[in-house]
Amino acid sequence: MKIPILIILNLGLVVLFIAMLRKRDLLTFHQQGRIWLTFLAVAIITLMDEFTSIFYAPAEAYRFIGSSALVFIAITSILVRFISTRLTEIAEILEHHNLIGGGVYSFSYLVLGPMVSFVAVSSIMVDYILTACISAVSAVANATSFFPVSSFTMVLVVLAIIWFVAGLNILGIRENARFTFLIFIAAAFIILNLIVSGVINLDAVAVGKMGDAVHNSIRHVSTGSFLTNYGHFVASIALCILAYSGVESVIQTAGFVRTWREIRKAYLFLALTVGIVTPLVAILVLSAPVDFKAHEGDLVTYYATMLNGVPFGFAVAALASFTLMMAVNTAFVASSELLERVAHRYGFLWITVTNRRHSLYRIHIASAIFFSIIILLTMGSQEELANMYALGLVASFCINMGSLILYRYFMGTAEGMTYYTSRLVTLILWIILVSCFIFLAIDKPHATMLWGGVTSVMMVLGFMVARKRAPELKQIGQADTEMEMVLYLAESEAPDVHLYFRRSEEQGEAGPVDNEVYITFYSPRVGGIPPKLGPNHFRFPLTKISLYNRMVSLLKVVEYELSDRHVLVHLGWPMSSWMDRFAIGVMVFNLMRLPRAFPDFEFDLHYRKRPALPPTPQTA
Repeated sequence: MKIPILIILNLGLVVLFIAMLRKRDLLTFHQQGRIWLTFLAVAIITLMDEFTSIFYAPAEAYRFIGSSALVFIAITSILVRFISTRLTEIAEILEHHNLIGGGVYSFSYLVLGPMVSFVAVSSIMVDYILTACISAVSAVANATSFFPVSSFTMVLVVLAIIWFVAGLNILGIRENARFTFLIFIAAAFIILNLIVSGVINLDAVAVGKMGDAVHNSIRHVSTGSFLTNYGHFVASIALCILAYSGVESVIQTAGFVRTWREIRKAYLFLALTVGIVTPLVAILVLSAPVDFKAHEGDLVTYYATMLNGVPFGFAVAALASFTLMMAVNTAFVASSELLERVAHRYGFLWITVTNRRHSLYRIHIASAIFFSIIILLTMGSQEELANMYALGLVASFCINMGSLILYRYFMGTAEGMTYYTSRLVTLILWIILVSCFIFLAIDKPHATMLWGGVTSVMMVLGFMVARKRAPELKQIGQADTEMEMVLYLAESEAPDVHLYFRRSEEQGEAGPVDNEVYITFYSPRVGGIPPKLGPNHFRFPLTKISLYNRMVSLLKVVEYELSDRHVLVHLGWPMSSWMDRFAIGVMVFNLMRLPRAFPDFEFDLHYRKRPALPPTPQTA
């Protein structure tokens, strides 16, 4: 029965991939004078990173939490799916603000400013460094599992892989995507045959192990106090989350696709492929009669040999090597996109020069040199590198989720965007991820030292660069000053002066009345300085202090300079609902403090009705 099922499976895959390969613009297309990737191409490039976890994550998780790994790898897959929906939301927000690509760096820069964004850069770069180094070493280890080689030869082969992948990227993203798709086709055949064979070979013993794993997992998180149970849950998630490393690479490469909707499709594709395949393979392998201590390095390969013989095991080992090599490719692609965003923002354009194939060849060469140095320093030993891997990934997740919470808190959802997720669920995700980060920071001191060291260096360099080359300095330099506003009002002979506070997104003309001014506070990082709507419209940047404190400082200047005038302060009525924008309540609470701080001023909180639209003419 097994052979007919496998024949039908493989014939079906042959028909499917022939139909896909006949499709025009399957992976890339030309538009507006450049090459764009489709969602499938971006998803497959990332899939090669996530897919590699199948070959080491089950054994690593089993080593720490035993049979509970069967359950928690699946739970972590669901958690990562929720995270990917938030990353999709971030992709639309970035596109809305014309910040294409850059991922966690661009979003943290938008919400938290340049200094925190460099923490994001360091976190994700640690992840990419370890992705490239560990994947290259693992690729060689799997390929030589049947043919042992010396450590010196192994290092040479690892370096050859790194420079080969660098060459693929220098040739251009079109060749890169096509080569990766060929590896994906091979992976689909081998892994689906592995899964189907494993399901067919399931027996009562394996099913019993699955039941025991569920029972042990429930007992693991329900035997103590709430804090103890939560600690066990967080530790289990933290030790399994490495199985889905690379999920952030999709948003990191958003600059290669036309719109954020391609990012959404890519994440859905990943959820329906590795999101299902990884926990399924883990369940089958960890429930099999295998000596896990003897086969930690080649667990899946040994399991494949048990199912279908040595030739099939050799095919799985070859697949592991190729997919791990493609994980090195993901590190090149995503890190080049990240460094390109940073270079463009701070004016280091010499490093972003492209060749005829639109490849960032200088960044790729620099990355290959740096990865090679790390390999030579560690002499190809992945034990310490593996212990450091998860911390940078979790740190980037924490920054992304925290930034999204703050963005929605202050900005709400009334911006013309269409994709929203639950703020409460995002908060829960952030709490879980921060807890995972704390656990890993304590449990993996070497990882903490690496992340802390890289972060410290990046923050020092970032502070030096941002102080002189930050793009928001130009936007701040175009702003108006308080004295310009005071001088405008001082020229009026009217006894009353009116200050109208308005948001930067509000439209309409500021009437040229000499005793009235319209005040807009804007973020230099979000869209730049708004247009001046009239001679009595003044724009002030929000930089290092809150909106309330900025208003207080401005009113103090008016109070001192125009002490002989009757000042009326007009504040617009907030129309967002409290469910959509809880920050409105905090803002109104702060505004209520203003009359006590300025007893000589008159405050007016009002809502101005919009003019009615003219009736639509009737047609016969």
